[in-house]
Amino acid sequence: MHLYNDMTDFELVSLLKEDDHAAYREIYFRYTGILFSHAFSKLQDRDEAKDVVQEVFSTLWSKRSTIQFQLNISGYLYVTLRNKILNIIAHRKVKTEYISSLQHYLNEVNSNTDFLARTNQLKIIIEDEISKMPVRMREIFELSRKNHLSHREIAEKLGISEKTVKDHVNNALRRLRLKLGLVNYFLFLFF
Repeated sequence: MHLYNDMTDFELVSLLKEDDHAAYREIYFRYTGILFSHAFSKLQDRDEAKDVVQEVFSTLWSKRSTIQFQLNISGYLYVTLRNKILNIIAHRKVKTEYISSLQHYLNEVNSNTDFLARTNQLKIIIEDEISKMPVRMREIFELSRKNHLSHREIAEKLGISEKTVKDHVNNALRRLRLKLGLVNYFLFLFF
C-alpha cells in the first residue's frame, strides 16, 4: 500500500501517468490551496479563482498520460494556471472594450432600431448571468426584480427571513455587477 503523502512529487507524477487516482488526489490536496491563493490574488474573484483551479486539475487529469513534465509538477501547475488566468484577463479586456464601445454608442445613438437590438443583447447577457446563479438566489432575485415583490413579501412566500432575502438580493446584484461590469450593471438597473 502506498503512503501518498510521504511520496515526492516525482513519484506521484509517475503514479499519475499510470492512472492512479490516489496519486492525483494527493497532488490536488498538495497544490490546490496555493494555486487558489495565487489565482485569487490575480483575479480578485473567489468563484473565478475556484473555477480556474478546477480547470487546471481537470487538464492535469485529462492530459496525464501525454504531458511531458520537463519542470516539476508545481512548475507545470503554475504555468497552466498562469495561462488560464491570462485568458480570463484577456476575455475581461474584450468585455471592457465592448462595454466602452456600447457606452460610446449610447451617447451618440440616432437609430431606435439599433438601440433596441443592443438593449436586447444586454437583456440576453443579463438573463444568461441570472440563469447561472444558484437556484435559491435566482428564485429570490427574480421574485424581487421581475415580480416586483418586497423583501417582506418574498420572505413570507418562501418561509424565510427578510435578512436572508436581502442577503440573496444583494449577493445577486454584486454578482451581476462583477460579471457585467459597471456600465452594463447600471443599464440593468434601469431596465
